[in-house]
Amino acid sequence: MSKHSSTAKALSDPTQLRAIDKKDGLLQVIIETPKNSRNKYAFDVEQRIFSLKSVLPAGMAFPYDFGFLPSTLAGDGDPIDVLVLMDEPAFPGCLLRARLIGVIEGEQLDGKKRIRNDRLVAIAEANHSYTNVKRLKDLPLQFVKELEIFFVNYHQLEGKQYKLLGCKGSAAAQTLIKQAQKAA
Repeated sequence: MSKHSSTAKALSDPTQLRAIDKKDGLLQVIIETPKNSRNKYAFDVEQRIFSLKSVLPAGMAFPYDFGFLPSTLAGDGDPIDVLVLMDEPAFPGCLLRARLIGVIEGEQLDGKKRIRNDRLVAIAEANHSYTNVKRLKDLPLQFVKELEIFFVNYHQLEGKQYKLLGCKGSAAAQTLIKQAQKAA
């Protein structure tokens, strides 16, 4: 396959891109839903396009950019989720290079089935506001509390329960990435 063919395939299916840039170890995150959006977007693998999945109620919006790590498969059957902190919202389909700082571990209850639904946390390479954040613990405790409330409410709207299991550093997050790459 020529370099051009590989690029064309990646443009039509960003889930096939590399998860990590081999040159510098930064994550390659594909944004699905931008910060401050009420619209929840998701990449439709079959149709190879970003589509509107749902709309949050008035007064509720995504607190940060949400995306996925390509070439991975998490416990919920989708690529592993990534929460990206940056200055301004991105847009659906945008590729962001980001520095991993940790993971928010969570579990959702769908009927009687418990499913792990962890979110990696990363800092966009191109940003000013979060340049000094090197670890998840560098963020205020209120940050995690607000995220927990958001995830609980978001999953409740989908008829599911969500429980925050804890927050861990980049070593635990790297382990999750390796597991998700093997599962893909």
